[in-house]
Amino acid sequence: MGNCLSTSDPSHEDVSKKLPKALPVDAAFKFPSPLPNFTRGDGFAKGTIDLGGGLEVSQVSTFNKVWSTYEGGPDNLGATFFEPSSIPAGFSILGYYAQPNNRKLFGWVLTARDLSSNTLKPPVDYTLVGNTESLKIKQDGTGYFWQPVPPDGYQAVGLIVTNSSQKPPLDKLRCIRSDLTEQCEADTWIWGTNGVNISNLKPTTRGTQATGVYVGTFTWQTQNSSPPSLSCLKNTKLDFSTMPNGSQIEELFQTFSPCIYFHPDEEYLPSSVTWYFNNGALLYKKGEESKPIPIESNGSNLPQGGSNDGSYWLDLPIDKNGKERVKKGDLQSTKVYLHIKPMLGATFTDISIWIFYPFNGPAKAKVKFVNLPLGRIGEHIGDWEHTTLRISNFTGELWRVFLSQHSGGIWIDACDLEFQDGGNNKFVAYASLHGHAMYPKPGLVLQGDDGVGIRNDTGKGKKVLDTGLGYEVIAAEYDGGGVVEPPWVKYFRKWGPKIDYNLDDEVKSVERILPGLLKKAFVKFVKKIPDEVYGEDGPTGPKLKSNWAGDES
Repeated sequence: MGNCLSTSDPSHEDVSKKLPKALPVDAAFKFPSPLPNFTRGDGFAKGTIDLGGGLEVSQVSTFNKVWSTYEGGPDNLGATFFEPSSIPAGFSILGYYAQPNNRKLFGWVLTARDLSSNTLKPPVDYTLVGNTESLKIKQDGTGYFWQPVPPDGYQAVGLIVTNSSQKPPLDKLRCIRSDLTEQCEADTWIWGTNGVNISNLKPTTRGTQATGVYVGTFTWQTQNSSPPSLSCLKNTKLDFSTMPNGSQIEELFQTFSPCIYFHPDEEYLPSSVTWYFNNGALLYKKGEESKPIPIESNGSNLPQGGSNDGSYWLDLPIDKNGKERVKKGDLQSTKVYLHIKPMLGATFTDISIWIFYPFNGPAKAKVKFVNLPLGRIGEHIGDWEHTTLRISNFTGELWRVFLSQHSGGIWIDACDLEFQDGGNNKFVAYASLHGHAMYPKPGLVLQGDDGVGIRNDTGKGKKVLDTGLGYEVIAAEYDGGGVVEPPWVKYFRKWGPKIDYNLDDEVKSVERILPGLLKKAFVKFVKKIPDEVYGEDGPTGPKLKSNWAGDES
């Protein structure tokens, strides 16, 4: 498709003969196996969601291609823009869909139905916010980007893309009554070149009780300009009736539960919390350090609530043999812990999978072509890591996965995941050597720059954690089947002591063995090492992390 002109101007050149016969976006992503027919109950996975105020929405993932560019954006492969198709009867388009060409077609936009008489209205006009006519890029003719001009009291939530300069028909799209919308901001980058950037939009305020709803549309933004005044939707009902019940949570987790591979050289493995407590972990109290207390299997004698005030901490067994044994964890006993969260106005369910490691091993550095152990830098006792599944409450389909990495992490769309062999929908993640940060692919990720940094090594060793084999739901931020939080979840102090080592000594011992230029690069790098890598202080438990009630970041 496209308005291809016969001209020597490269920005209007028909590039179809010069491109690869097929780009990833030309094929739709499919999960390895069909989704289950979920147990009936309440409003989960029924296809539509009532957001209140007379607004009902449906997720549409079928599209007709409108326009493409073949450079710029991720991997410099360009992006493609689509009109939603196969709209359910009675529903209207709110905006078009776009995605990079470097991955299979996988995405959705919301369409809306007016259950009253004034929830939706067509725009009164369109504003041309940008076009690609002057961009010297490979493209299917020129793309034109139109923002709806809403009637008074209404908001636009998406753009329309055309391949001609003619304005779209006013009845092509609907605007939303303003009280049913919220402020939004840029999400993932779709495409950009020559000072133009296109990104998905997400609600600005996100969390378990936040009402903002992700629409699946995008924004056009030029350098040094404010983004178009598009909005997201708002769930004014927010009664959590769209969330999965207990049996549906079990079905979802059995369908999408990940397998986590450990590096072939990994010696510090996870365990269940109960195994850790039963194998000699101790509770210490400030001022009474000589009288540590054994911990009950479920943590019932741990101090509850309060704050991380330094009064209490946990530690490994006192005897040397017990300490070394517990440090290494126990893969056989390992159980993962699930936290179920409504997100994006309860249009999605987050299943956060928490994994406990008794010990985080020392870090290694790469200084140009030299690999170096960093002494005790990176060691700490009690290590909590997590990955989060984001699942559509419209369909029960996995949309994205968050992988925690040190103090942050990354979102990976389902179409970019590696799946287990055997035709199931369980994806694969890789835990880094000693540090246990999570990555979607095996190999080395260097935390640093210019060839100098902390090594995050991952690989497909023989040790693997199939999270679906042992798990426990420890919390749900809605009435999701009467989940009672174990006492250890409400323990708000440190899961490890402060480790005493002389940081300067550890650094100098590494410096001594480096030649001049490498020494200078290493010293410069050490000054930029994030605090969490030093790891000398024990971490807090899952409930004190910002993502417990908020979004991943």
